[in-house]
Amino acid sequence: MPTVQPILLTPDAERLAAFYIQVFGAKQTSREPAEGAVFYIGLQIGDSELGIVAETAIEPHSPTRALLSIEVADADATAVKVEAAGGKVMGPANDMPWGQRVAHTQDPDGTPVNLTQNLLK
Repeated sequence: MPTVQPILLTPDAERLAAFYIQVFGAKQTSREPAEGAVFYIGLQIGDSELGIVAETAIEPHSPTRALLSIEVADADATAVKVEAAGGKVMGPANDMPWGQRVAHTQDPDGTPVNLTQNLLK
């Protein structure tokens, strides 16, 4: 069964993570990279996960500030299905340093959907 993780895009990941920590008692579960300018912060709120990605080109309150990250068995094979179903593949899947293969796609309405394949299993 796929796992769906909401991810918020923001020009200031540290500020947004602090908001969810302060308001909802979120716990930081991961950070990429571990030191330096942050790209990704993983939070846990209760039994749910929330990802925050630093995207300096995005404006707060813009309509594309969220994306779905869906874990799949094979990112490349699933990307083929995306186009067949009327979506769009933004480029080839790439292996990420944190152990995932990721294909960036969009659903038919243009909502960003990352297809994530765990390479560490």
